[in-house]
Amino acid sequence: MFEVFSTGYYLGRLYVEPSDDGTAALQRRQHERVNEQVYADEGLARTDYPLVMKVGTRHYRVEGDADVPADTLVVPRETLDEAGVDNPPALAEVLLARPDHARRLFEVGAV
Repeated sequence: MFEVFSTGYYLGRLYVEPSDDGTAALQRRQHERVNEQVYADEGLARTDYPLVMKVGTRHYRVEGDADVPADTLVVPRETLDEAGVDNPPALAEVLLARPDHARRLFEVGAV
């Protein structure tokens, strides 16, 4: 789903759709699987820990949600322009922050 892109991110492609509830989410099973693969090596045992993803210029704190379709990232509707999504649902490049980078983004309040 994601491959190494840089020292700070993995790269993947997901459909990006708007959400009206103000949160960003990925299908729960995929969220747990990505969380285990990416963050478990850092000693994190919880699979409900939020992922940090970037679409366009916008970082999102991504939760798991059983109602989200597979291979889809839902983001708050009001952030679609900032994310560079013109005609949702749109297949887009999504960056997944690597553990150290995600931690820094949390620390500085970027997500």
